[in-house]
Amino acid sequence: MSGAENLVPGESDAADSASGQAASAPTVVVAIDGPAGSGKSSVSKQAALKLGYAYLDTGAAYRALAWMLLDRGLDAENPAVVIESLAEFDFTIGTEPEGYFVKVGPDVVTVAIREPWVTSEVRLVARLPEVRAHLTEMFRSIIRNTSKPGIVVEGRDITTVVAPDATARILLTASEEARMGRRSAELVDQSAAVVGEQLRSRDRADSRVVDFMNAADGVTTVDSTELDFDQTVSAVVEVVHLASLRVFHGQHPQR
Repeated sequence: MSGAENLVPGESDAADSASGQAASAPTVVVAIDGPAGSGKSSVSKQAALKLGYAYLDTGAAYRALAWMLLDRGLDAENPAVVIESLAEFDFTIGTEPEGYFVKVGPDVVTVAIREPWVTSEVRLVARLPEVRAHLTEMFRSIIRNTSKPGIVVEGRDITTVVAPDATARILLTASEEARMGRRSAELVDQSAAVVGEQLRSRDRADSRVVDFMNAADGVTTVDSTELDFDQTVSAVVEVVHLASLRVFHGQHPQR
């Protein structure tokens, strides 16, 4: 494959067995949690680029599922409809930091899944345990099959659910004011009031499913409230380096 690495969800253990053996785990897994507006995506992508690792944006999968439901005119408010749609969710994502893309079937939706009409529906799919379980297995398959020496995985419950045994586990956070300011700068076509309410609404919805504001045991908090982008990336890379050294010297990450 050229350019971004294509990763199709749902690679089964049977497929691994048929190929002789399951793909080996990457040397380093970096798990990054955090609330909306904390800079998870941009910081994680840049950190992956600096480290020479793959990059996985798990939130894109939830957005892509919401996009598919809307595109097909399906009722995202009906849990049964959402759960049934998982069987037809043909999701592909690029894990090269500089070649990132998102597809649903043949449709490239990298930009479309960031549109407000999709954002407003994401909470409806993310709240369902069945959806989270299905996508979590998909994420783990992508992690197992990366060809890079490591992978940076970012989202809302990565350090505790998706990759609790990651080499480095980080909670990237910032004050609500800082997060609102950053999100407003990204969404220049929306007022600060609208952006702020969207952020708080997303936090409220996700907090019913995962605790993304408090670091679990063994998770390092990186508070970017007073840091600029480059400083935040450097802080994350430093955490990864220190965690990797511990593993190299035979010390397992804290649980």
